[in-house]
Amino acid sequence: MSDTRVSLPQPRRLGQTSRQDAWWLQPLVVFLGLGAFVVYSTWAAFVGVNYFYGGQGAHYLSPFYSPLIFGGPNEPAVFGPKPEWLPLWFSPAFLILWAPGGFRFTCYYYRGAYYKAFWNDPSNCAVGELRSCYRGEASLPLILQNIHRYFLYLALIFIVILAWDAWKATWFLDADGHEVWGIGLGTLVLTANVVFLGGYTFGCHSLRHLVGGRLDVLSNKKIRKKSWECVSCLNRKHMLWAWMSLFWVGFTDFYVRMCAMGVWSDWRIL
Repeated sequence: MSDTRVSLPQPRRLGQTSRQDAWWLQPLVVFLGLGAFVVYSTWAAFVGVNYFYGGQGAHYLSPFYSPLIFGGPNEPAVFGPKPEWLPLWFSPAFLILWAPGGFRFTCYYYRGAYYKAFWNDPSNCAVGELRSCYRGEASLPLILQNIHRYFLYLALIFIVILAWDAWKATWFLDADGHEVWGIGLGTLVLTANVVFLGGYTFGCHSLRHLVGGRLDVLSNKKIRKKSWECVSCLNRKHMLWAWMSLFWVGFTDFYVRMCAMGVWSDWRIL
C-alpha cells in the first residue's frame, strides 16, 4: 500500500487568507447586530423606567422586565414597590435578565457566531487567527458553556411567563374599570415575541437531545419521536429563529417604551 504524506496547514497571521470572496462580511454583520443588541439591552436594563404601558387601559410589560419583581405603585409587580434598601440605580431588570441572557450567551449557535465576530477565533474558515492551536471548550473559562442545558430549563419557564404577559395584553380596562377583551397593536407585538422566542427556545440543540437524543431506538417511543421531530424541524432553522427572536425581543421593549413615553400611540384594533 502506498504511503501518502499530507502536509499540515501552514500557520497564517491574523486575517491572512487566500480566499477571494467577502469573507469578512458575515462576521462584521454579526458583530454589528449582536453589538447593537447588547448596547441597547444594557441601556434598557439600567434605565429602570418606561417598561410598562397602562395607557388606554392596556397592560403591556416589556420582556426585559418580566416577571416584574419590584415596580412602581401602578405597575403589576409581584412583590410590590422596590424596597428602600435597594440603591436608586438598581433596576428590576437585573433580577431576571441574567437567565435569558445566559441562555443566549451559552447557545451553540451564538457561541460560534460571537467567537468569530468578537474574538476572531477564527473570523471565518481558512482565515488566520491569533492562536496557533485549537483548545476547545474543555477548560476554564469556556468549559462553563456546558451549563447551557440548565439555562434551557429557565428559558422554558420564561416562555410561559411571556405567554401570560401576551394573554394579559388582550385585556383592557374600560371607563368603568372593568376588564374587556380586545386587541391592540401592542397585543400583536407581545404575542409575536412569544412566537419568535418559542421557535428559538423549542429548537434548542439541548432540548432536541433531551427529548430523543439519549435513546438508542426512537421509533418505538411514539410521543418522544414526534417531539424529537418537532424540535428537529425548528432546529433546522435555529439561526433564523435566533436572529428573529433577538430583534423582536428588543423591538418589543422599544415599542412598550415608546408608548409609555407618549411618543407612540397604541392602535386599538378590537
